[in-house]
Amino acid sequence: MKKLLLAFVLTSSLCFAQNTLHYNDEKGSEKATLNDISWLVGNWKGEAFGGTFQENWSNPLGNSMMFDFKLVVDGKVVFYEIGHIIEKDKTLLYQIKHFDANLKGWEEKDQSEDFRFIKKESNRMYFDNFTFEKVSDNEVNLYAYFEDSKKEVIFNFKK
Repeated sequence: MKKLLLAFVLTSSLCFAQNTLHYNDEKGSEKATLNDISWLVGNWKGEAFGGTFQENWSNPLGNSMMFDFKLVVDGKVVFYEIGHIIEKDKTLLYQIKHFDANLKGWEEKDQSEDFRFIKKESNRMYFDNFTFEKVSDNEVNLYAYFEDSKKEVIFNFKK
């Protein structure tokens, strides 16, 4: 019985659904435009890290879709993000900058965190370590893989 239980646990742990991908230089990026992810436009909110977050995505304009993000825990801002998805070299690039509650940047002044586009599916857009998934017109999931912890986290957004 113990062997059967151990086999089940090992098999189950190996068969979990991984929703994020890692960019591969040899494969590169599929072609994509902002129209492929324009379903992300709008004002979204959800819960994460013991608080509430808001994220706002602009309409595509000037080869860019800009966003801002705010996490609030116990009535206080924990951090902000600002960034965009841009069209570059016939594909997409997702770039982020982080700020503390006093708008002091986490990254160096001329630095951003950049995540290259990998591929698209009917309701998913895969970037390096991030996947945007359209659940419905009023619901989106963002899967994020954190290198430090080696864990994938899901953020559920609703309009």
